Amino acid sequence: MRRFVACIPLLLLLTACSPTPPADAPTAAQQTQPANTPPANAALGSPGWYAWVDRTLAISDNGHGPDHGSAEWNQAVQQKLGQEAPQSEPGSPQWQQSVDALLRTRVPPQP
Repeated sequence: MRRFVACIPLLLLLTACSPTPPADAPTAAQQTQPANTPPANAALGSPGWYAWVDRTLAISDNGHGPDHGSAEWNQAVQQKLGQEAPQSEPGSPQWQQSVDALLRTRVPPQP
């Protein structure tokens, strides 16, 4: 029992000195998530959703491309989807919902 009690200060010191990740640091699951994995909680039309569609369809090239949600960006999405492209007005909520459903059901490419 004495040995255990003697070890408590050492354990407390080690615990206090161990590094903790910052609150905004991505978790291991987020770091290993493939680029084409849909965002878990991103709302349609949100910056996270646009970024996911952009990555999935390779609309931008290293950050250079049309602004998310712009007419040019919507047209690029339509072109990338080809015959599968939704027939609703590009950029509309119905169009976003159709694009989202289509991309979520696609089989991811094999490396």
